Amino acid sequence: MAAGIKASGQLDFGLIYCEEPAVGAGVFTTNLVKAAPVLLGRQRVPSGHVRGVVANSGCANACTGEAGLRDAERLLAETGRLLKVAPEDLLPASTGVIGERLPLEKMLAALPELVSGLSPEKAPSFARAIMTTDTFPKVAERVLSLPQGEVRLLGIAKGAGMIAPNMATMLGFILTDARLEESELEGILRSAVETSFNRITVDGDTSTNDTVYALASGASGCALGGTGREDFVRLFNEVCQELAYLIVKDGEGATKTVRIRVEGAANEEEALLMARTVANSLLVKTAFFGEDPNWGRVLAALGRSGASFDPYEVDLFIDDVAIVRNGLSLGKEAEERAHRVMQKSEFTLTILLKQGKAVAEMLTCDLSYDYVKINAEYRT
Repeated sequence: MAAGIKASGQLDFGLIYCEEPAVGAGVFTTNLVKAAPVLLGRQRVPSGHVRGVVANSGCANACTGEAGLRDAERLLAETGRLLKVAPEDLLPASTGVIGERLPLEKMLAALPELVSGLSPEKAPSFARAIMTTDTFPKVAERVLSLPQGEVRLLGIAKGAGMIAPNMATMLGFILTDARLEESELEGILRSAVETSFNRITVDGDTSTNDTVYALASGASGCALGGTGREDFVRLFNEVCQELAYLIVKDGEGATKTVRIRVEGAANEEEALLMARTVANSLLVKTAFFGEDPNWGRVLAALGRSGASFDPYEVDLFIDDVAIVRNGLSLGKEAEERAHRVMQKSEFTLTILLKQGKAVAEMLTCDLSYDYVKINAEYRT
């Protein structure tokens, strides 16, 4: 619903409610500066008694000190009273401008309508209520058919800017009716985050509010074992990866979605280090925007990554078009073919190192004029 948190009057207040206690897990920002909802959320998960999530956009409730913590606690207490559940079984999530306190009186006044408006059909509205600079809501669904019944997964996320690995300025909610133990859900979530939300970047900035919650209600009655568990983990990962892809696709001002793939590294750590450095390079990202196969910028980024490799064994490809072989240019004709590929909205930059067998990928986007405009005017 719209509670008046945003001056625009758009949806800005959302509630996820589980009718029975759910198993909960969470992964949070690695930023030393953590918002009040992150500090509270970390205290409350993992848990086997989660009843819901109270989320808002328009105000991050970050860098607000003890007053911000009290605001979040009061909001959860009043929500718990209306839902008739223990306040400590509710989780907070906020996104928006840093340094401002929640407009608590507006939010408390809106709570009765928020609670009375709960409906299984309102996931799309919830997805809109957590948007900030996003241009579209981000929702992913999967269904797993098992002999004992169906297990469902629903993922909702927001994020478009301040996106960098080890989480980004994003909120994510992965909901399932599978029966899982606390430790099991936490392990599945952490593994999925590592290969999805921690493999994306829009601008290299890690936020104060990054949060991904997973809730498992057990309402399906389906326990997971054997191949059923393997299939569930695969679908859980798919949901996270789809949401991560949508975040990059919606990167602030972005016109291109680019997969950076490093192959043939000595080990996975170095492969990821190189992929991340290239994906975050402003010069590489502006070259993507200009549809310019400026391979020198890629090699320069690799060279400062801190990884060890032989520059004269590197091959570079834009999709399947080779532009560099053994560290040397393949000429203007190859670059012209690559330029035509880069006119597409999505393509892959492959970096072949010939140092080993390790592979790593990152998703990134280009850096356009609009990114600067959006962020220059974010508060004004």
